Parts: sequence; structure tokens; C-alpha cells
Amino acid sequence: MNRKWYRLPVLFLAVAIMGCRAEKASVVAAGAKAEKLAGGFRFTEGPAADAQGNIFFSDIPNNRIHKWSLDGRLLTFRENSGRSNGLYFDKDGNLLACEGGGRRLVSIDPQGRVTVLAEKYENKRFNSLNDLWIDPKGGTYFTDPRYGPRDDLEQDGEHVYYLSTDHKKIIRVIDDMVRPNGIIGTPDGKLLYVTDHGGKKTFVYTINKDATLSNKKLFAPEGSDGMTIDNEGNVYLTTDVVAVYNKNGQKIETIEVPERPANVSFGGKDRQTLFITARTSLYSVRMRVKGL
Repeated sequence: MNRKWYRLPVLFLAVAIMGCRAEKASVVAAGAKAEKLAGGFRFTEGPAADAQGNIFFSDIPNNRIHKWSLDGRLLTFRENSGRSNGLYFDKDGNLLACEGGGRRLVSIDPQGRVTVLAEKYENKRFNSLNDLWIDPKGGTYFTDPRYGPRDDLEQDGEHVYYLSTDHKKIIRVIDDMVRPNGIIGTPDGKLLYVTDHGGKKTFVYTINKDATLSNKKLFAPEGSDGMTIDNEGNVYLTTDVVAVYNKNGQKIETIEVPERPANVSFGGKDRQTLFITARTSLYSVRMRVKGL
């Protein structure tokens, strides 16, 4: 008898075991589901964690920025927020905010003092700043779409910009999108993900040394509102659900939320909780992976 036939079952078993090992566990902690933390808002957006892990988020129509503290308290951080949308903390603990209504990028220190960082490009007012990401050098990428009335637009389209680390120079880095929205980069500062909400696609770019972008590639065949990234390189998009893509652009999971999600961010003491702003509420999900 041919001895190869004896080896076949063993070979099949080895392949099956390797396949199981290759199959990664869920990004969500075992048994965890979206939990509502607070409600009664009009449209929540822009979650961002401070150094301690507290979550700050915008309620755009109510013109406020709120804070969800580690001990489970809801506080108002800023009234008359310029209809702030996307938020992001810099290394000094200042909260940068995209003021959609104010049409400017501002920095808010821990005492609530506001400094305007950017409000014009080539002496023309921005459309309605939406979302941002601060690179490892301290420069800021931000998107500038317009949702709503368009009779007061001064820019020639809806684009993406970069504010230099010294806050003195602004360059336009993307000018071929229908309506850019969510934006996030990798912690090494090498890649930038930007979603074209209007074009219903998400792209990834190489970040050059001078902060310009190159090597545009389609990352996901769907758009998004906000987005974030975890410590395994997975990118989280917000559509009808939270859609999770691995670094190769393959959709690996979806996270269901009772309301349509708008944006996501990791927070909590250990950065292992995903916070989700979804229409009238703030939700959280305990995760297996961590934020960066």
C-alpha cells in the first residue's frame, strides 16, 4: 500500500489547525455589546480622549462640547462651541476643535481659553471644518467639507489641509474629493486615511517628509463619517454600523450600535474602550484591542 495515503489525514488536520490559528479573535471583548452612557443630545460627534482617558465630544446643534469622565459623570466643557465637530488632543493637553459654524480651527487649553489656529486659506474663509488628526511632529491635518447651505462658500471646493507645527503655514494636501470627512493617521506618521463621504470611498496616502501626500490608494469601497485606528492597525469606519477593516483593506468585523454611529475613539484608563457618538447618544464597547 502507498504510504502517502496514511499521511493525508495528518496533512488535512495540520492545515485545519493552521487555519484556526490564522483566524483572529474579535476586536470586541468576549460578550461585550454597545452600552448607552448618556442620551438626550441632538447630534453627537467628534469623540476624543485626553491623557487620562476621559472622553470629550461635541453636540453640534446644541453648540456644546461635553466631557464624559472616567467616574461616569457627564459635564459641559464648553458652551457656544462654534458648532464644533471633530476634536483631538495635542501632546500639551490642549483640545483642538474643528468649528463647523465658526469655520475655523481652534485650540482650547485646560482652563477653557481659546486660541484661533486657522481660519483662512489664501485669504478665503474655510467652508466648515469637520475632522482632524495631529501627526507625530505636531502638525495638523483637517478636512473642510460643507453640509447645508452653500451660498457663502469662498473656497473653490471641499478639500483637505495641513497646518504646520508652528501654526504659521497652511497647505492644501487633497483637492480631488467630493466631500472629505473622517481622517486618521498611523502613529508612525507614515500613512494617512481619509474618507470621501461624498464619493463613498475611503483612501490611504503616504505622508511625505514635507507633509504632502502621495501614493493614493483605495482602502475601502465605502465612505465614512468619523474614523479611528487600533493597536493592531485596524481602521474603524462609521456607516450604518461601525465597520472594522484590517490594514490590508479587508473588512473583518462590524459592531452594531442602537443608533447610527457618527464617530469613534478609544478611551478609558487603559484605552481599551471604544466610545461611539451616535445621533442622540454616547455609547461605549469594551474591546480586546486598544487605541493608540
